[in-house]
Amino acid sequence: MSADKKTKGMLDISEKDATKRIALASSMIKMGETAFNALVNGESPKGDVLEIAKVAAVMAAKATPTLIPMCHPLPLNKVGVAFDLDKSHFTVTSKVEVVCLGRTGVEMEALTAASVASLTIYDMMKWADKAMTITETKLLSKTGGKSGDYTRE
Repeated sequence: MSADKKTKGMLDISEKDATKRIALASSMIKMGETAFNALVNGESPKGDVLEIAKVAAVMAAKATPTLIPMCHPLPLNKVGVAFDLDKSHFTVTSKVEVVCLGRTGVEMEALTAASVASLTIYDMMKWADKAMTITETKLLSKTGGKSGDYTRE
């Protein structure tokens, strides 16, 4: 098949140089005070919410190309997950850093991982609060590649 401008699909990245790519993304979940306190105090009947959400985030980063159709499978070198708990607003912000030595960026892996961390928290805490809201899923920064660096202001 000839590669013409009208052919759509996964982009050909074979000519690009492999460089270190880093992306940082976050996702926030807001819940009621009772659910937040139950999470903080380890009262979920499903187990340790944040540890399971961390594992889910890592699995999601690795599974991104099976979920997002045009994403390339990448050899991820690191998936780091941290949680910020805001006791005054009853929120948990999942922050995920993904690192890869590759030919394309890892923004989608970081965004997918952060989203799945929030979804996992929702699943594990829905017994206490079905009105939780997942918000503010966003790319915070990325480095590497031809398009240059990006940092959210």
